[in-house]
Amino acid sequence: MTTTPQAVRRASPRTRRTVTPPDPARPLLPDAEPVRLLDQRGTPLPARTDYPEPPVEALRELYRRMVLGRRFDTQATALTKQGRLAVYPSSRGQEACQVAAVLAVRDTDWVFPTYRESMALVARGIDPVEVLTLLRGDWHCGYDPTEVRTAPQCTPLATQCVHAAGLAHGEAYQGRDTVALAFIGDGATSEGDFHEGINFAAVFKAPVVYFVQNNRYAISVPLSRQTAAPSLAYKGVGYGVPSEQVDGNDPVAVLAVLTRAVAHARAGNGPFLVEAHTYRMEPHTNADDATRYRDGAEVDAWRDRDPVARLETYLRSRGVLDDAAVAEIAEQAEAYAADLRTRMNIQPTVDPLSLFDHVYAQPTPQLVEQREQVRAELAAANDEDGAA
Repeated sequence: MTTTPQAVRRASPRTRRTVTPPDPARPLLPDAEPVRLLDQRGTPLPARTDYPEPPVEALRELYRRMVLGRRFDTQATALTKQGRLAVYPSSRGQEACQVAAVLAVRDTDWVFPTYRESMALVARGIDPVEVLTLLRGDWHCGYDPTEVRTAPQCTPLATQCVHAAGLAHGEAYQGRDTVALAFIGDGATSEGDFHEGINFAAVFKAPVVYFVQNNRYAISVPLSRQTAAPSLAYKGVGYGVPSEQVDGNDPVAVLAVLTRAVAHARAGNGPFLVEAHTYRMEPHTNADDATRYRDGAEVDAWRDRDPVARLETYLRSRGVLDDAAVAEIAEQAEAYAADLRTRMNIQPTVDPLSLFDHVYAQPTPQLVEQREQVRAELAAANDEDGAA
């Protein structure tokens, strides 16, 4: 069985249903406790009128993409160990946030990812090899951002917050109903660009959803050293931005909250800030030793809150998922990983002189000089090889 990248997009139920946006007059403060619709074991909690449960077919598709996303993440981690990637920031444990976020927006909306959103990008339907091109040290962005309405993965913290605000404002100015979704890590909320972006979006009512995945650590710095606020969701209040916090390991709640946040922005009510409480199960990247700043008991406690198992339990209880369906989705995930392995094991052909392409629209004299120096060195090396 062969699974193509487009298989991630298949059978998406998302969408053109009517969603009532939140009342713009509601208080800016988030709920005192994170919104939760499933308990830790996957048992449904009392329904909420403010965050109605998404349709069951949307939740089944959410589960499928989460399983594929986790398998992609595991495979990408293995490729790093095999030397096929220079670095890989895993998002294992954050599957509910990664996948529900892209299901909450339309294909015509824009997504602004950080370096950790590789899983979100493949869930959006982008070719996984193109997603990993950045991390193998080739081009800085392997996909065409305008084609897939997805900005390049952003390594500098929080700069995507400003980009999202600007694009959303421009789209609204031209009469389009585009929403921009900006992924943010908890550490990025300490950066100036986060505050500048959300302030601009609030003043101009730009349709942006700022989605903070609070996974407890900015590399090795714990949340307690990042903020004294009751939660990161409270950071929207000072800018007049309504906010909410959600259990980021509850896939049903994440999709419900983000769906309402997107509806709020699309309705012309300005930006919305969502904080998801989740956990990064793996190290910050393959170059990080997480045991130096967190202990195994903490990791084990979060492992018991596994978002994939949580949703699977719930869908089984609803009768829309059984052993055969779980096995079929797992088979799709394995085929997806096998296809990724095969294509990533093909050594790319790289022209060293391409290093100088696209640095400037018009190359500077210094750049031309450097390019010619490299050209001469390559020619000399080829002559030596020929003589040998």
